[in-house]
Amino acid sequence: MNRRHFLKKGMATAGLLLGPGLLLPSCSRNLRSELTGASPFPGNSTLSPNAWHILHHASLAPSGHNTQPWVVEIVNDTEWIIGSDAKRWLRVVDNTNREVLLSLGAFIENLVQAAAAKGFHAQVDVIAGGRFDTRIARVNLIPMAPVDIPLIRLVSRRTVKTNLLAKELKSADVTAFYRATKGNLHYFPRGTHHCDLMAKEAIDNFKLQFDNQKAMEEAAIWTRLSDREARKFRDGLTTDGMEINGLAGWVVRHFMDKKDVMGKTFREKGIEKIMKQAGEGAGWLVITSDGNSVKDLIECGRRFQRMALLAREKMIAIHPMTQALEEKHGQKNIRENHGPGMMPQFILRVGYLEQYPEPVSLRRPVDWFLARPGTFV
Repeated sequence: MNRRHFLKKGMATAGLLLGPGLLLPSCSRNLRSELTGASPFPGNSTLSPNAWHILHHASLAPSGHNTQPWVVEIVNDTEWIIGSDAKRWLRVVDNTNREVLLSLGAFIENLVQAAAAKGFHAQVDVIAGGRFDTRIARVNLIPMAPVDIPLIRLVSRRTVKTNLLAKELKSADVTAFYRATKGNLHYFPRGTHHCDLMAKEAIDNFKLQFDNQKAMEEAAIWTRLSDREARKFRDGLTTDGMEINGLAGWVVRHFMDKKDVMGKTFREKGIEKIMKQAGEGAGWLVITSDGNSVKDLIECGRRFQRMALLAREKMIAIHPMTQALEEKHGQKNIRENHGPGMMPQFILRVGYLEQYPEPVSLRRPVDWFLARPGTFV
């Protein structure tokens, strides 16, 4: 090991061990805000201003590893095909495309709400027959009176993973989430048997994925440690999105690379962080689907997103921890601890926050995910 490599590894390890508590003046940042600004309509877009704004807001939906697996073909001004980009599938941890379809459901929900705010009813017809189809849904925009939907909810939604308070969720907030998911919601408060089960499964299955070389290689592919990579791809797992902040974030961005993601120190610190997170919060939410068809999963993704869009104004953090639904070990335990008719699709750690941080996960510009006409023929 040469001197430069030794210093690099030493700095990276020190940064991870110090953690996010110590801040540098240069560490105060929001790369997402810097890259998108106020999101004005770009003059060189191939879309109309209304179409661009609708798709921009749709693209603020969450997705596994922030892969943003959507692609959109503009058939004409009022007809679009929502597709699934096979290059963005997580073939190791999501080998059934379950999470891809949930993510596309969240994208579609954002699209429907943004369209209504712009004066269009978005009629959505799911056209995919199987989970690996690339043509997912046809959207027809029908003019109507604009609906007063606060699009700031779409812009400011964020996954929050740390500093969740132990205070139990208010019944009124649970009821609001229940209505948003059309009743397909279960809340397991802190201190209950099911809450303890969810925390244990989260930790156990995170460990399984950290020990799975292929899963770690896949995560490394989608990790954007340096700002150069983050600016280039506008997707994936950045230090900000992983909540590696302050001195630790600065060191990781400047001294670590993708190989380090699969290294012993990164894995150990990751497990340590997950164990701490699993013990925080007010408990767990489980969102279920009516079945396992493509249409069921799209609808479940929409239910989740409707709920997630309410979280900030209620000061509630929502942290998806769905590894128990990705690993066979977790699937077996979840299945054995729930009724036969219950089909969980989201396992979410929740809790109130004293301060709600701004969104930081990056998004690709709209024109980056447009498909050439005829792509899905």
